[in-house]
Amino acid sequence: MAKKIIFSDKAPAALGPYSHAVEANGILFVSGQVPLVPETGEIAEGGIVEQTKQSLANIDAILKEAGYTKYDVVRAGIFVSDMNDFPVVNEVYGDYFESHKPARATVEVARLPKDVGVEIDVIAIKDK
Repeated sequence: MAKKIIFSDKAPAALGPYSHAVEANGILFVSGQVPLVPETGEIAEGGIVEQTKQSLANIDAILKEAGYTKYDVVRAGIFVSDMNDFPVVNEVYGDYFESHKPARATVEVARLPKDVGVEIDVIAIKDK
C-alpha cells in the first residue's frame, strides 16, 4: 500500500501525535480540524459561525496541499459541543460545499479540544 503523510503550513499545527492527513491508495483521510487560526494558534474569534468557517478553511488548506479540492470530499464528520448550534453549522457547511453534498454524520460530543464548538474531518477521493 502506498501511503503519504500530508502536512500544510497553512493549517494549524497538530494538537497531538497525528498528521494533518494521510493519503493511501488514492484516498485522503483528513484529521479533525478545530477552529484554530494557523498564524496565531488561537481559536477563531467570534461564535460558532466563525469557528465553523475556520475549521473548513483549515480543511481546505490541507486538501490543497495534498492536491485535492472540496469537490473530491466524499464524507465528512462534524462534531459539535452543543447540538443547538447544528442549524448554524449546517448553514456554513452548506455554503462551503455549495451544490456538492458529501455523505456526512453530525454528532454532539461532551467536549472538544481547547473547548471549541466544532471539529470537522473529511475523506476525499480523486476522480480518475
